[in-house]
Amino acid sequence: MEKFFPPLSQEFDRLLASLAGQKLVVIGHARPDGDCIGSQVALARVLRSRGFDVICVNPDPIPRRLQFLAQGMTFYRTDDVLHSPEQRAAIFVDCADHARAGDRLKGRYPAPVAAIDHHLSNVGFAPFSLVDSAAAATCEILAGIFLDLGLTIDAQTAQALFTGIMTDTGQFRFNSTTRRCFVLAGELVARGAHPADAGYQLYERETEGKLKLLQHFLASLRLECNRRVCVGILPAGIFESTGSNTEDTEGLVDYARSIDGVDIGALIEERADGTFKASLRAKDPAYRLDLVAAKFNGGGHACAAGLNLKQNTENFYARLVAAFAERLAAVDAAKKAPGH
Repeated sequence: MEKFFPPLSQEFDRLLASLAGQKLVVIGHARPDGDCIGSQVALARVLRSRGFDVICVNPDPIPRRLQFLAQGMTFYRTDDVLHSPEQRAAIFVDCADHARAGDRLKGRYPAPVAAIDHHLSNVGFAPFSLVDSAAAATCEILAGIFLDLGLTIDAQTAQALFTGIMTDTGQFRFNSTTRRCFVLAGELVARGAHPADAGYQLYERETEGKLKLLQHFLASLRLECNRRVCVGILPAGIFESTGSNTEDTEGLVDYARSIDGVDIGALIEERADGTFKASLRAKDPAYRLDLVAAKFNGGGHACAAGLNLKQNTENFYARLVAAFAERLAAVDAAKKAPGH
């Protein structure tokens, strides 16, 4: 079998050796998605098969549609471990930076032993930083490492890894999708992953609240920058009024990006205290949305990034649109440059 991530696999092997005899905690980010939960489930199960005592911790609960991945497993919340005297070596997955799991978990585990991630904005915050920004998903990295090292991948682990790859590639249609994604997906199916079940759980169990939220989001769409940017806004209180919740925002921003002629889509969540959260999506990695998000202390990928402003920011909408305009102009200028 071909090797998928040889350098990272060697590093993971060294990590396992360094952790011998230690208790471990696998930590995921706030508002976890398929790649986050899939990575936690898969890594914890493989580590347990190697004899490690492992728990999983998230600042937020597992979204309803992802609970099928964690059957038979207990996921702990921040409060469950915050004051525990038990010492565990922390491994962060799918986190671009140490604070992605929240300041309280960062404080509880100030010196993580490892970080496994695929975000372009990850600068390495652990002694073992297994990061590959060319990978479409953290689950892609883990699947490749496990196969490279011949580690046991049972059916539940395979389903978790497959789901993470499927969600972060937008069902294998985003720019990040490569031949390696398909090869790994095939290997995971051969080990028990069930694509139809993943598709049903993720995309055919919508709630009435989610559809009402979608209706409000679509009605809010605004076209900016000569119709090359589309922004939708979810006002404060919208979750209560529609009977939805924050996990129901998953996938909404793709509607903004999907309009013909639009290069960049964005979803802005307004909060009652005047702060904001935003998800950014582009059709072309040239737009480097990670750079846009970085202007607001966010980060992510070239085509998919996010930000979370924890303080009141005046004229946020105008500033964000201006940042988009700057990126559009930079890309246009690069395309016109000699030799392009």
